Amino acid sequence: MEKPSQKPKNPCFSSGPCAKRPGWSLAALDTAMAGRSHRAGPAKAKLKEVIEKHRKILGIPADYKIGIVPASDTGAVEMAMWSLLGQRGVDVLAWESFSSGWASDILKQLKLPNVGKHESDYGKLPDLSKVNFNNDVVFVWNGTTSGVRVPDGNWIPAKREGLTICDATSAVFAYDMPWDKLDVTTWSWQKVLGSEGAHGMIVLSPRAVARLESYTPAWPLPKIFALTKKGKLIDGIFAGETINTPSMLAVEDCLDALNWVESIGGLKATIARSEKSFKAIEGWVAKTAWVDFLGEEGAARSFTSVCLKITDPWLAAQNAEAQDAFIGAMCKALEKEAVAYDIKGYRDAPPGIRIWCGATVEPSDVAALLPWLEYAFAATKDAQQKQAA
Repeated sequence: MEKPSQKPKNPCFSSGPCAKRPGWSLAALDTAMAGRSHRAGPAKAKLKEVIEKHRKILGIPADYKIGIVPASDTGAVEMAMWSLLGQRGVDVLAWESFSSGWASDILKQLKLPNVGKHESDYGKLPDLSKVNFNNDVVFVWNGTTSGVRVPDGNWIPAKREGLTICDATSAVFAYDMPWDKLDVTTWSWQKVLGSEGAHGMIVLSPRAVARLESYTPAWPLPKIFALTKKGKLIDGIFAGETINTPSMLAVEDCLDALNWVESIGGLKATIARSEKSFKAIEGWVAKTAWVDFLGEEGAARSFTSVCLKITDPWLAAQNAEAQDAFIGAMCKALEKEAVAYDIKGYRDAPPGIRIWCGATVEPSDVAALLPWLEYAFAATKDAQQKQAA
């Protein structure tokens, strides 16, 4: 098979940090408040602008609190769990690496009693009908490492006793989030926005704020997890007064990404870009014999972190180590050609390919990548079969 003639203009298909917005350059950071205190008026105004632009673009209700917190999405989820859980039972959904990590923290670190763990293998969702909403519920919206997401918010009742705590880091800006069904929502700038890492976002519903102000966990909280002081919400966190020192370069980069989202038409436009990229892969998978989605149910497949498995009988007959080595060789060949960087599946996932299709990826680049996947597969298989012979 001959090499395709056209390459993606941007070979960055990593699932995090993700591709920068089209046309980005370091010049986007020229107006950053570098060297200024994050507590200075102009710097604090930029942090508050990040919060308010998120509210406007995402349609977050006016009575929900939005804060910038340390340690990316991971820090935001841990903050929520350590600050809010323990008042009642907990149901946790685990179907891929990060959601399994949250389940492990709940069971082994917080050591909570009365935990219902709803677990399934990579490629499948747990049975959502069995979730007990009298308990607090912890789940990811989009399983970044499995390419499987919850299809919508219809499985979450409007009236519920417990809180819903949602890790939405590969979902926000790619799906229309049902804020009325979510009490705590977290994400990072580095995913669909394609901005820089290390900073997380946390959104609290009035119900979550009421829990914070009425419940004190039995365990001590590190300073970077503290959302309350003397039984009251620390309002400054939700007005641009961050818990620790943020990178003002990263803040500027986030504002640049948010301005780009507004310039292309807002949330509807970012959703449409992700869907278009996913549809290109979906059409290609339908006509390609050696590949399939890792996610088994069509309605639950991610539009952002698209995870594929190789179904070729010759490769499927080999063990997981050999399959992983084959995919590694494919990915190295694509990287050498400057066609695709960092598309090997997550280390804990079944051997496969993961293509990021968030809004900052050009759908035309995804379309240009697909013939190269066919070329790399054919070339790698031919080389390995010859070597085996």
